[in-house]
Amino acid sequence: MPRTPDEFAVHILMAGGHREEVRFTTIQEFQKWYSGELVPKSESKDFINVPIKNIQGEYMVVRPSSVLAIRVEPIFGGSVERF
Repeated sequence: MPRTPDEFAVHILMAGGHREEVRFTTIQEFQKWYSGELVPKSESKDFINVPIKNIQGEYMVVRPSSVLAIRVEPIFGGSVERF
């Protein structure tokens, strides 16, 4: 029986070597943001919002043209937290 992840860590690699991590509760939530916000504006230099739902009072914006790579990592409740 396959395990179900508790959340998904999305690692965003940006131009200049910056890396950010945001978390989504479901893969569908990430796919909705990715296909609805990031992909249609992939060549844009205008800022778009990156949802940060687990930290109140903070937000992040990125220029879609600066996003070089994205890695999606499933996080399981029994996983060891890595820093």
